[in-house]
Amino acid sequence: MSNSLSIAAVTATLRDLLNQVRSALPGDPDPDLELADVQVSCKPLDKARPEKDDVNTLNLFLYETFVDAAQRNDPSSPLPLRLHYLLTAFGRGNDDVLAHRMLGRAMSLLQDRALLMPADIQASLTGNDLYLQRERVRLTALPISVEEMSKLWTIFQVNYRVSVAYEASVVIIDSARTQRAPLPVLKRGPLDRGPDVYPSPVPPYPTLLELALPANQPGARVGFGAAAGDVVTLRGHDLAGDGVSLRLSHPLLAAPLVLAPQAGATAAQVQFQLPTDQTGWPAGFWTVAVVVSTAGAPDHSSNVLSFPLVPRVVAGFPAAVALAGGPSVQLDLQVSPQVWPQQRASLLFGGRELRALDHPGKSASLSFTLDALSAGAGFARVRVDGVDTLVVTDYTARPPAFDPSQRVSVTP
Repeated sequence: MSNSLSIAAVTATLRDLLNQVRSALPGDPDPDLELADVQVSCKPLDKARPEKDDVNTLNLFLYETFVDAAQRNDPSSPLPLRLHYLLTAFGRGNDDVLAHRMLGRAMSLLQDRALLMPADIQASLTGNDLYLQRERVRLTALPISVEEMSKLWTIFQVNYRVSVAYEASVVIIDSARTQRAPLPVLKRGPLDRGPDVYPSPVPPYPTLLELALPANQPGARVGFGAAAGDVVTLRGHDLAGDGVSLRLSHPLLAAPLVLAPQAGATAAQVQFQLPTDQTGWPAGFWTVAVVVSTAGAPDHSSNVLSFPLVPRVVAGFPAAVALAGGPSVQLDLQVSPQVWPQQRASLLFGGRELRALDHPGKSASLSFTLDALSAGAGFARVRVDGVDTLVVTDYTARPPAFDPSQRVSVTP
């Protein structure tokens, strides 16, 4: 493993190796004064060309990094990287022959040093520990098509110069986070008997299959929701134990609420009653799970099912709203449960949705501005976080009828 200086350490090591281009290789003229002034830079392509053309320059540009897919599957390699470099030669006085000579020496040097030596890496950059990595960093010539090379140079909007690409891999950067180090497992379960095996294809854990609302509520037929005081029925299997509780959660609550089931609970059915005092019970969508406790075993929680908790208009809608010749009128309603400031509350009336006026805290009072109204009558509903007040009172009637107490007339 190595620290976050590893990428820079590879670049610095390659730069130091390329500085040896100034010295002649076996078979080259010695001394070779024409290449004795070679400078090695590590700049992007649009900055690589020297401002003056009186010096030979080799530019090493790191143009791409990506995670090594094979090493990524190894949990001991938090961040394995492959680095792609572009090596470009600029000859003194735009002399391509000098550029080609530099590039030839550079490629020969890198070919003979396909594995970066730990001593070279250590000396290249103070503070890096890449030289201690268990994987050696290998340098490989990378073939690039003319199209890919053209795109790379076009990005920087500079003219192409003779270049060659290399890949350095693999560079493993260790995680900076401390890791948990649990002790080895000494026994499997309290009696060291291992896992329990059950031949039934049905898992022996609490599982909820259905949530049913009271039969006299419209939610039992169309899923509109449950109101204060309603009894909700949960059906499933393995719902019995030494202790059974219900855990109800809402996005606005920091912790779930815990209720006890009603008497008569069985392994297949559990019922609970919503409180009539809904303080701390915001309207909207809730989830419920059954928690089963058994002596000598950890608690088991079932899957969760969702149900809507509907708001109620406590004071009732006014039978009539008088426009009194004005362009708009304000309607004030008392609702239960309280509407929290994070909740979206609106009035559905006349085919329109009207947002409630702002309320900075939890409030049972909602105010709406009714504008552009015309004389007539219609049924009104309050919607809180997507859950509406119940507008149908009895679905057993034929035909069902809307709640007359929610009918509002608009008079001139």
